[in-house]
Amino acid sequence: MSTENEGNPVPPAPSTPPVPPATPAASPQPAASEGDAPTAPIPPAPQGAPAPAAGDPYAAAPPAPEGAWPPPPPATPSYADAGAGAGAAAGGGWGSPYDQQHHPYQQPQPAAKKGSGRGGLIAAVLVAALVAGGAGGGLGYTLAKNNDDSGSTTVSASTDSGVTQVKRAAGTIAAVANKALPSTVTIEAESTSGDGGTGTGFVFDTQGHIVTNNHVVADALDGGKLTATFPNGKKYDAEVVGHAQGYDVAVIKLKNPPSDLKPLALGDSDKVAVGDETIAIGAPFGLSNTVTTGIISAKNRPVASSDGSASSKASYMSALQTDASINPGNSGGPLLDATGAVIGINSAIQSASSGGLGSTGQSGSIGLGFAIPINQAKYVAQQLIKTGKPVYAKIGASVSLEDSSNGAQITDSGSGGSAAVESGGPADKAGLKPGDVITKLDDSVIDSGPTLIGEIWTHQPGDKVEITYKRGGSEHTVTLTLGSRVGDN
Repeated sequence: MSTENEGNPVPPAPSTPPVPPATPAASPQPAASEGDAPTAPIPPAPQGAPAPAAGDPYAAAPPAPEGAWPPPPPATPSYADAGAGAGAAAGGGWGSPYDQQHHPYQQPQPAAKKGSGRGGLIAAVLVAALVAGGAGGGLGYTLAKNNDDSGSTTVSASTDSGVTQVKRAAGTIAAVANKALPSTVTIEAESTSGDGGTGTGFVFDTQGHIVTNNHVVADALDGGKLTATFPNGKKYDAEVVGHAQGYDVAVIKLKNPPSDLKPLALGDSDKVAVGDETIAIGAPFGLSNTVTTGIISAKNRPVASSDGSASSKASYMSALQTDASINPGNSGGPLLDATGAVIGINSAIQSASSGGLGSTGQSGSIGLGFAIPINQAKYVAQQLIKTGKPVYAKIGASVSLEDSSNGAQITDSGSGGSAAVESGGPADKAGLKPGDVITKLDDSVIDSGPTLIGEIWTHQPGDKVEITYKRGGSEHTVTLTLGSRVGDN
């Protein structure tokens, strides 16, 4: 159960309604013929049947008020991209966030305030359960009275063989989930002002490091509170070791971690193929330890996302796209392959209800989820554990972030009026100039500035890459060595 709403009392069950006056014995009802509506009235109890005692858990309860189920979702801001900007250094600076067709962060589920939130959900579930229990109890009583001599028709699984539980073969979804769940956590982040939300993370090593998204822990920075809860209910205080806003990756560490931590095995995201099975684990809408499945729908999908605030810096990824159902609260959770190895970190979704900047609708899954490839996330996490700061690869040139399909154009000037091409940087040494339009990085087609940034950040500083660009109608190809930039600023 999610702990994001701790302290919300469960509303009391509705009181038992008055017992109606006894009705005359009903004549036997004919058996329903094939095709009869499944909502045929339940035969009344025989005359003289004892009235249910007050508090009888099987007594019928009044129906829930119309519209009470499902309860309306909380009105919380939807994460969405900001408008297109003038330009940003490709790995060397920041500009306005890019509008990538409304790919919002797969945001943490906002924490409910006291007296609201999932308390209503719990109450509605309770009412529904009581109604179902009352109807089922009444029907069971009538059938039992009318068929006293017919004997039980219940069929039970045989226990003669001594089998006490179903054994699931290795490689099945159930087996993968059973092994991976104990190594996932539900993360609650709370700011000093009380704002916060719920996300997910997974065990990275035996020292207590947990990998998640940067936007999951953002509220807990600068003195906030952070906790991680395992599926067995054990909760630990945690602290942020390091976070990378550009990569949207963060590492937290459990305080006083248990000695039996089992890190999840990391796969190779470069070897993932379209059509491979995927398994996602997370806490969608606060429902901790939820498992969903799908496939890899696409690879190397360029995604730029931010929370839409004026101070937010965009995150860029060359993402794994999956149709496994992920929703707010899945943020930071593992995307597994069929063997149970982590191949990505669930980070963003595209949603039909992502109304863009200023929207108050809560976005949800439409089968378009995006995960940070684990090969990239592993490198970032290791850097954060080692130094506490992210290291970004860069070419040392500012590119336009405007929506385009022609390539990434080097701007005339950089951020704050600086040079568009860093003097002595990788691009400068390779002969690139303002106005050049980069169309390929190695074998990857570059259709925009954000796509270029995402591709650069799949590499590490010192890697050699081949850049194809156009200048004055002519195409050129150069090889450059990627530089590095430390920190988000």
